[in-house]
Amino acid sequence: IIRGAQDAATTAGYTMLLANTQESDRLEWEALERAMSVVEGIVLASSRMSDSAIRMTAKQKPVIVLNRAVADVPSVVTDNPRGVRRAAEHLGELMHESITYVAGPEASWADGMRWRSLLEASMELHLKVHRIGPFPPTVEGGVRAAEELRAHPTSAVIAYNDLLGIGLMRGLAAMGARVPNDVSVIGFDNIFATDLVTPGLTTVASPLRAEGTTAVRNLLAIIGGARSSGQPVVLPTRLVVRGSTAQRSRERTSPAWGTTKACGSASKAATSTEEGSR
Repeated sequence: IIRGAQDAATTAGYTMLLANTQESDRLEWEALERAMSVVEGIVLASSRMSDSAIRMTAKQKPVIVLNRAVADVPSVVTDNPRGVRRAAEHLGELMHESITYVAGPEASWADGMRWRSLLEASMELHLKVHRIGPFPPTVEGGVRAAEELRAHPTSAVIAYNDLLGIGLMRGLAAMGARVPNDVSVIGFDNIFATDLVTPGLTTVASPLRAEGTTAVRNLLAIIGGARSSGQPVVLPTRLVVRGSTAQRSRERTSPAWGTTKACGSASKAATSTEEGSR
């Protein structure tokens, strides 16, 4: 996202200032107060501030909100409902009947959107879902989530983001559970590390670089006098299938995970392929 935003800003002759506010609405507001007088526009990426605080900011400078929809403020979001639907369909096709959603930060708009989308998809696909968390959107948060999942295990998990998914796989491995033999895991975003872990992490891919580029280009258009349509710009998602998802096993037999009867083939595993959204 940062690289896409930087490229678009540089191409237009602008310098980009970057602030990491560490999931804190207070730090976010303080950074804005310091930078407000020296910038011409602001991109708020996955803001943790309240809607009212964001609207107040937008009255002072042109603003684009990224990964969140706020009424009366221009925004760029990814197609979370479609991405979640494809993830749920994929798990259903692999004969999974119960899915755990590992939640991210409570203040995350995307987290709420993904959970609601999973609830809707589960009703249509006749899947059982429940939620654990919230957890920090980090590898460490995923390791903690594995402990909670152990108390109420399911054969499939959708994590709020890839870092949580990677941490979850690490925590499950430490318990003796096998991914994907015992648990299939899906993440979100398709970050660089998803193809480096073993097994590779199946994920809902967001066009991250395009998010940053689109946000800055739209912001520059507003700075130049263009009017916003009032509707979020929605970017597509796609499911990338790797080795962390497989057919639901007939039996899960890892000593640390316990044995649970299930349906389906124990031998069929997903191969590393990329599947476009349909």
